[in-house]
Amino acid sequence: MSAEDSPAATSPANAVNSKAGSTESTPSSAQGKSPSTKSGNVKENAKHTPDGGKLSAAELKKKAKEEKAARRAAAVQSKATAENPTPAAAAPGQKSESAKGGKTQPKKGSEVRNLPVRGGPTKSAPAVEVTKVEDKTVDLFRHLYKPRTTTIAEANKDVHPAVLALGLQMSNYTICGSCARLVATLQAFKRVVESYKTPVGASLTRHFIPHVLSPQIEYLASCRPLSVSMGNAIRHLKLEISKTDPDLSEADAKESVCDAIDVFMRERITFADKVIADTTAEKIRDGDVILTYGKSSLVQKALVRAHEMGKKFRVIVVDSRPLHEGKHLASALVSLGIEVKYCLIHGLSHNIQDVTKVLLGAHAMMNNGRLYSRIGTALVAMEASSADKPVIVLCETIKFTDRVALDSIVLNEIAPANELVIAGGPLENWMDVKKLQLCNPMYDVTPAEYIQMVVTESGSIPTTSVPVLHRLVNEAQ
Repeated sequence: MSAEDSPAATSPANAVNSKAGSTESTPSSAQGKSPSTKSGNVKENAKHTPDGGKLSAAELKKKAKEEKAARRAAAVQSKATAENPTPAAAAPGQKSESAKGGKTQPKKGSEVRNLPVRGGPTKSAPAVEVTKVEDKTVDLFRHLYKPRTTTIAEANKDVHPAVLALGLQMSNYTICGSCARLVATLQAFKRVVESYKTPVGASLTRHFIPHVLSPQIEYLASCRPLSVSMGNAIRHLKLEISKTDPDLSEADAKESVCDAIDVFMRERITFADKVIADTTAEKIRDGDVILTYGKSSLVQKALVRAHEMGKKFRVIVVDSRPLHEGKHLASALVSLGIEVKYCLIHGLSHNIQDVTKVLLGAHAMMNNGRLYSRIGTALVAMEASSADKPVIVLCETIKFTDRVALDSIVLNEIAPANELVIAGGPLENWMDVKKLQLCNPMYDVTPAEYIQMVVTESGSIPTTSVPVLHRLVNEAQ
């Protein structure tokens, strides 16, 4: 062993360097560090001195990591200085780091770099204020809001052109009344049957309803909710199709279904309307003043029939927004020479004083004897009852239903609210008015106690007999 390799043979230069290394410690380190920490720093510095011999593999690896960290810190420091230059803060930061950590001094010849300085808070972009669209839906009727199909672009590819046209006509009220919609629907379905081609290996009985008829019904329901009479007619049509013999040829099966549609329209609509009109006309006396609301095709037929019988009477037509259906009825009666007085519903209490009978149409008769008809009908019936005027409802049995209605909230149809808005009126910009909501229900429910009689093709009955007659008609089918 040579004298240079011996641990005891420490050169004076090494001793001086060790002493100098301990002397160059910061004041904070000298005061806060224990003697053992000082001796450790001396040994660590000795390893990195150029005179201390070769570095071990672990020391080389540690040195490489330190240099890499120094380069990374320098890059971060330059970036932070460019964004928020704080040169004065760098020196205290470095001093603090050396004082705290007592880290090993880098080897002579390596670069000494400043530690990164945390910049101030960066300015965030101003938040974009999102305008919240106010919900204009009336909560009480929220379950009734359904979007309407107003174009053929939203229709299924299997929908027949005749049904497409019918749906658009119902959506824009070209075909509006319950009976008018029913007749038009059955005629459109008849055209669907006539153009139907049975696929190979299938029969009309099993294939027509799910693959052909159902898309037509879904499209019509998307344009406007199906009326009670339409629902009853569709159930009857499905029953007739299911009864068709599967062994029949395609032509015979289609002819059988078309004949069933014709018979249904003739018996349940055409013949029923004639019987009801004749029965009602017989109840009209000379000098009567008949009040009606809106436009009912059945009431119109009854008044025309009474006029044809030579009876002299006057008619008061009460109407309301937004459809103003009563205008069409008043125009038709005037063209026949019948004396007509037209007023809106706010003039009802004044005009009802001279009335002798009130004739009302029906959208449906509920199973509890209540009348489901165009909104405003309940007001007319209650006003007539308070004035001791008899209220007579004209309704075919095809409009009877098993449903029970106690109010106009659970069961109804909500039309677009913009139909109530008049161009240039005070509600023209109602969508921009906060806390303002418009609701446009189509129907209301009239309590049974305000109705004295219901005229049907099976006879004149009280409201309490409606469920009985409905059951008898269904059993007969």
